[in-house]
Amino acid sequence: MRTRTSTWFECKIRYDKMMEDGMQKKITELYVVDALSFTEAESSIIDEMSAYISGEFEVRDIKKAPYGEIFFSEDASADRFFKAKLQFITIDEKTEKEKRSNVNYLVHANTFNQAVANIDKVMGTTAIDYVIASVAETQIMDVFEHNSAAKLKKEEPNDVPEYEQQPAAEGEAAAE
Repeated sequence: MRTRTSTWFECKIRYDKMMEDGMQKKITELYVVDALSFTEAESSIIDEMSAYISGEFEVRDIKKAPYGEIFFSEDASADRFFKAKLQFITIDEKTEKEKRSNVNYLVHANTFNQAVANIDKVMGTTAIDYVIASVAETQIMDVFEHNSAAKLKKEEPNDVPEYEQQPAAEGEAAAE
């Protein structure tokens, strides 16, 4: 299990999808992107979806996600995302009463039971007392994490000038 804390945005994309019967149908899908602002979220989802969708698509909605952390499963069969509401239990020192605070997470899993197991796996490594208040499957299709290293590589010009990359033509000396 891997966890990632960030600012997440839920983005709805509308496009024409080719159905199994060969018909085109307008559908809306929900994706999550890691971004610092609404503008960056829109740019990221357009960049990511351009590789998967041929033709035009429209960003219909962007909203800040109600969770700050995602638990990613390493299991290849995990293809769903579940919203989990956990209650952290603390004792108020003044009143000596139990206090519960709610925190939402997004959990990557294949089944409901696997989502609960993934929560226990991650939270079991902490010393915090918690109760799983709810777990519900979402309509989220995928999560796109911010990958600054890949974007930097894509934007950096090649260090070797183009004329040095080409092999020298017959009879010409290589440029030094």
